[in-house]
Order: sequence, then structure tokens, then C-alpha cells
Amino acid sequence: MSRIILKSAAVAFGSVAVSLLLTLIIIPALGFTVDRTVWLTSTVCPLVLAWIACASTFWQSDRLKCAHRDLARAHAQLAAAHRRLSEKASRDDMTGMLNRESFFAALDGSRRKSDRGALLIIDADHFKSINDSFGHLTGDDALLLIASAIERGVRSGDVLGRIGGEEFGAFLVGATEAEAKRVAERIRREVELIRFRPVDERTVPLTVSIGGITCAEDANVSDLMRAADRRLYEAKHRGRNLSILDRDISEAA
Repeated sequence: MSRIILKSAAVAFGSVAVSLLLTLIIIPALGFTVDRTVWLTSTVCPLVLAWIACASTFWQSDRLKCAHRDLARAHAQLAAAHRRLSEKASRDDMTGMLNRESFFAALDGSRRKSDRGALLIIDADHFKSINDSFGHLTGDDALLLIASAIERGVRSGDVLGRIGGEEFGAFLVGATEAEAKRVAERIRREVELIRFRPVDERTVPLTVSIGGITCAEDANVSDLMRAADRRLYEAKHRGRNLSILDRDISEAA
């Protein structure tokens, strides 16, 4: 408020100075005498009117600036909240990985940018027996351990998602077949090394089966999923705790 008063006063005194200057030039030029009344009129009127007008203008301008800052702040907070909600909506609540829809959207987006890469489908072995024997809460604990092992096994920049109850997807961006095999084996080994003890000291083994496929140039997401699924089925058929990629399935046939 003091800033508004000072600015208004400065403008008012400037107006008085201009008014006096004009009075001293115009009044004598018209043949009149500059008396006390003229002096008071030339001083008081611009002083009062200019101060009131400027104070009102500056006050309104200050209010508009404050409103603009508040609006910008609210807009920034709303945008941040929207980003948080969008991020939360795209994630699986339990593991923090992308949910099924978001994973496939990310996979499709990566495929549009580059033809290279590999898709892995990772499925927990005999997971129903864990739920049946120890309950679903213990099963959730096991899934979290498996999810952490998968995250340790992939590379930085790879895309992970939970695409089913105990099924995960990993898109290895830019990976060759050899790289994809190394990553798949690293994931399988990381899960196999888990020491899961839901009751007492007895260790319950956790393993995963993995089916994978490198991306053909003209393959879409549905083609990749079907191919990876076939290899996952073959890994299950061969006894589980196994990773099969690309030509492995035809070589064994």
C-alpha cells in the first residue's frame, strides 16, 4: 500500500508541476494576471485529482498482478496434480510397474520410434500353489520380490509392466537376440536366487518362465505378443524355470 501511495504522490506532484508550467505560459499569453486563485487552482486541483486517479489505477493494477500470480500458481499446481494422477493411473498399484494398458501403449510407442528391440513375457511358476498354501497376502509378498528381481535383471531404459496377475512384460529397447537372451537369463537367475521364507525358516522356491522374441521390422504388438506367448508356453512345457527366445523354439522342435 505504501508503494501505491508513493507512486501516486509522485505522479500527483508531477501533474502539479506541469499544471503550474502551463499556467505560467498560457494565462499571461491570454492577457490575464496569475493571482492567488489561479495559483491555488493550478496547484490543488491537479494534486487532488491526479493523486486520487493514480491511487485508484495503481491499486487496481496491483490487484490484477496479484490475481495473475495466484492464477499462474494455481495453474502450475493443477498441472502438477494432473501429472501425478496420470502417472498413478498408468501404474500398477502393487509393484509400481506400468499397468497392462500403459505397457502396451509404451511398447507401441517404442516400436514406432525404432524397429530394434525384444519383448519378454515373464510368468511366475506354480504361483497358484503359493496363494493356496499361504494366502494371497503372502502371494503378494512373493510377487513384489519377483518384480524387484526383474527390475534388477533388465537394463536402464527398458520398459517394464505387470500385464497379468503373476505375469510381467519387459520391452528391451534396441536389444539384439543375444542381448535379450542375456537379460532373460539374468532375470531368471535373479528370481531363482530369492530366498522366500513365508513361514518359519522353510524356504519356498520362486522361479519364472520366460518367453521372448526380437522385433521383426513389420511385426506389430499383437504379433510380438503371440510369438512371445508361444515361447513362454514352450518354456512351461519343458519344465519351467527356463527362458526361450526366438530360434530356441524351432531348434527344439
